[in-house]
This record gives sequence, structure tokens and C-alpha cells, in this order.
Amino acid sequence: MTGATHVELTERGVLAVAGADARGFLQGLISNDVLRVGPQAAIHAALLTAQGRYLHDFFVVEIAGVLYLDCEAARRDDLMKRLRLYKLRAKVTLEDATPRFAVFALPGAPALAALELGGEPGAAGPLGGGIAFVDPRHAAMGARAILPRDGATAALAALGFAAGERAAMEKLRLSLGLPDGSRDLVVERSILLENGFDELNGVDWKKGCYVGQELTARTKYRGLVRKRLLPVAIEGPAPEPGAAITYADQEAGEMRSSANGMGLALLRLEFLDKLAAQGGALMAGAARLTPKKPEWVKTE
Repeated sequence: MTGATHVELTERGVLAVAGADARGFLQGLISNDVLRVGPQAAIHAALLTAQGRYLHDFFVVEIAGVLYLDCEAARRDDLMKRLRLYKLRAKVTLEDATPRFAVFALPGAPALAALELGGEPGAAGPLGGGIAFVDPRHAAMGARAILPRDGATAALAALGFAAGERAAMEKLRLSLGLPDGSRDLVVERSILLENGFDELNGVDWKKGCYVGQELTARTKYRGLVRKRLLPVAIEGPAPEPGAAITYADQEAGEMRSSANGMGLALLRLEFLDKLAAQGGALMAGAARLTPKKPEWVKTE
């Protein structure tokens, strides 16, 4: 990518959370600190089961005093339903704002230069009646934007953004090891810390209680992480998501999303140690997988 590009993420939806109690409502539910969100700051966070298992993840931004969640479009009805279960008498309104707003990925360093937002994850600024923000997970991914549908591409074009290719965006995401919602995390099964949410700024350890906090904290402080989601180079036919990964005929993990010879895999750390010490190969069917540990991953 030599210039700033945009990719409309038609698979993403937008939920509006408004009302006097909106921040307090979300603060007691999700894994990150909603009080940090404002016109200059966005966050990435997750909603968990009471047992600390993954349900949804999303980006949280503020536009004109209203909080918006950039979430998976195919699962926004489920997210809305779950949020309503906790609403009770809180002064909160929940609205599907997808008809009004579109979500864009603005991949890589050229996007950050065009937006002049700097390199701090989550740094945000106004754009075209919406908001643009550095990817809160990792600045190398570039930025995202939530913009009114009418005039969105014109607002981006005015800053020098041209239409980009999804394949290039996916290659960058996979090389950085960034999970993409339920494509890479299994609903009601996955644990945040196995999937990089600690290092990728998806959990705040000082914010106070939220749903699923107990297991998340115990996993961290007792050193219970035994698996990690990591990028893998794929030689051979790309394995289907969920395909078993083996090392010397022993189950070593599961495949997640992939594209163009790169993918993500949830791997048992003990087999990464064996691979380093003894050699051999990770296999998923006829494909040979080579783990590529990103600089941000902590596996010790």
C-alpha cells in the first residue's frame, strides 16, 4: 500500500447507546474503561458471559455526545438483545444506527499520516460528521472510521483516501495477529487472554467490576494461559476454520480465519516449545503451518 486507502466494512454494524446512564450502563458490562471514550479517544472491548467466555467484541466511540458500538452486523441483534437484558431501569436508549452510519477500515501507516492522528492506539478526531480513530488494538493496523453514509466516501477522498483492496487489509490484519470477532473467537467458549486482548488494549485492569471479570482476572494473575492465537504461514491448501492442528500426531490447536497463505491459529504453548526444541512441523490436514510470533505477543 503506497497511499492512503479505505475499505468499507459492510460486515460491520453500528449500535447507538444514549441517555443519561449510557456510560455507567456500559461500564458495568464490558471489559474496557468506557470513561476513557470521548471525541479524542476510542476503545476496543468485549462483552462476556458471567463465566468469562467471549460473546461479542466491538469498538466504542463518541459522536456528538452519543456512544456508538462498531460491531458485527450479522450479530448486532444478539448484542442488542443481551444489552437490553441488563438495561432494567437505567436511563439508556439502544438503537440500531447501521442505516445511518457506515464503518471503514483505513489500513496502515499511510492512513495515520493522512488523518494526522499520530500513532497512539485509540487516538480519535472528527471526520465528515462522524469520527476517525487509530485502531485501539495496534496502531500498525492503521485507523477506522464511522461516518454518515451520505458523503462518507467524499469525506475520505478529500483527505486523499482512495478505494483499497480488502485482500491487502486482510493480509495486514493476519500478519499482525489481530482476531476478527467471531471469525476467530468461538462464542461462549473463547477466553480473552488466549486471544491477545490484554496486549491489544481490550482489557482495563483498574476499571472495576464487569460481567466475566473474575475469570479474566484469575486467568491473568494465576498464569493460566495455555493457548495463544498466533499468525501462521500456510503451505498447502488453507484449512477450514476449526480444523484440528497436529504436531507429531498430537492435537496442538485449531485453525481460525485465513487468506492468501496467511492465517490465525489457536495453538497450545507446550507444542510451540516442542517445535522450537525438537523441530518438526505443525500440520492441518495437508497444510504445513509455520507460526509467526508478532512483536506484541507475550507467551512467557
